[in-house]
Amino acid sequence: MLGQGTFAKVYHARNTKTQESVAIKVIDKEKVMKVGLMDQIKREISVMKLVRHPNIVQLYEVMATKTKIYFVLEHVRGGELFNKVQRGRLKEDAARKYFQQLICAVDFCHSRGVYHRDLKPENLLLDENSNLKVSDFGLSALAECKRQDGLLHTTCGTPAYVAPEVINRKGYDGAKADIWSCGVILFVLLAGYLPFHDKNLMDMYKKIGKAEFKCPSWFSTDVRKLLLKILDPNPSTRISMEKIMENPWFRKGLDAKLLRYNLQTKDTPRVDMNADFDSMSTSPSTETKQQEERKPTNMNAFDIISLSTGLDLSGMFEESDKRRESKFTSTNTSSTIISKIEDIAKNLRLKLTKKDGGLLKMEGSKPGRKGVMGIDAEIFEVSPNFHLVEIKKSNGDTLEYQKVLNQEMRPALKDIVWAWQGEQPKQQQQPSC
Repeated sequence: MLGQGTFAKVYHARNTKTQESVAIKVIDKEKVMKVGLMDQIKREISVMKLVRHPNIVQLYEVMATKTKIYFVLEHVRGGELFNKVQRGRLKEDAARKYFQQLICAVDFCHSRGVYHRDLKPENLLLDENSNLKVSDFGLSALAECKRQDGLLHTTCGTPAYVAPEVINRKGYDGAKADIWSCGVILFVLLAGYLPFHDKNLMDMYKKIGKAEFKCPSWFSTDVRKLLLKILDPNPSTRISMEKIMENPWFRKGLDAKLLRYNLQTKDTPRVDMNADFDSMSTSPSTETKQQEERKPTNMNAFDIISLSTGLDLSGMFEESDKRRESKFTSTNTSSTIISKIEDIAKNLRLKLTKKDGGLLKMEGSKPGRKGVMGIDAEIFEVSPNFHLVEIKKSNGDTLEYQKVLNQEMRPALKDIVWAWQGEQPKQQQQPSC
């Protein structure tokens, strides 16, 4: 065994005919199904089939049984780049070589519509020739994951490496977010420590939001200039991959073969996420799929931090209209919460539509002062018996919405509410998160 996580174990294996060494990631299918992560596994397979590059860990084959899924992967023997940094900062030439390989690999991913979203030294491996290999596409996204606004909205990654717009929870460009993470990695390679670090997580987020960092004295002028362009808190003015690859500091000693590989015009076939998985007879039953679609969105650490009372991060980035949204927590099941909201919508004569991921959309029957009133209620699962519900105006007049919320909805919801945002919870059993 090479390592293990919550849902998988990784083993060293050898092809008995060719003697080639590989790594096999064995995933427990039942555990993955239970927490609703099957789509994430499908996406990881599709992504790794798309991104075949010298500086990306290769997926050779996927197999499955009734209980297990097997990823046969390239065996990278040199360990994590993180281990090398732990021993001390790197010299500029060595850091530049790894950064060149990282940028070329990530640029290749972006050209295939893939965004990694968790770039950090722990996910960068080294082979026996000390060449960098990007790994762990478990949090990656495909271009198809973008919403109608053309942005990604899942807040994920490792706090010290994520871009400010990701923390902001307003949507972000996956490519620009990856570029920020690459900049943090470059800083770490050259400095031996993080550019944004604080024992207090909220203070660290504030530093990230304002891009408050200081380059040590041994950084060259060219590196400082490049880092300032990469670690720009405004994604619209942040340097692009193309401009990074044209930068004189970046191009010094660059292996021309890497650039040629990225400039290949041969199209990579698009991969059908569901078809790949269904062909292995591993797709869940129709009933299970329906249950997964109805299941509320799982909250990760970023969501809990940013939605908790007193920890709303949006104020660090832009002014928001607090009158448009309210949040409450509940110790009831998601089905109970949905049933209660359905009853309220019926009593208020609001048309209710259910969407995937625990989103309920309510709409009035008559136009108000500013059009037909629309209200969204989104349910987030913290644990099976503890949920956070966000209610916000999606359309119409704010005063009309506030009247319906405070005079009609809040009193009707009192039986299922544990606490409204900014208020003390009811004296009852503490929820288990």
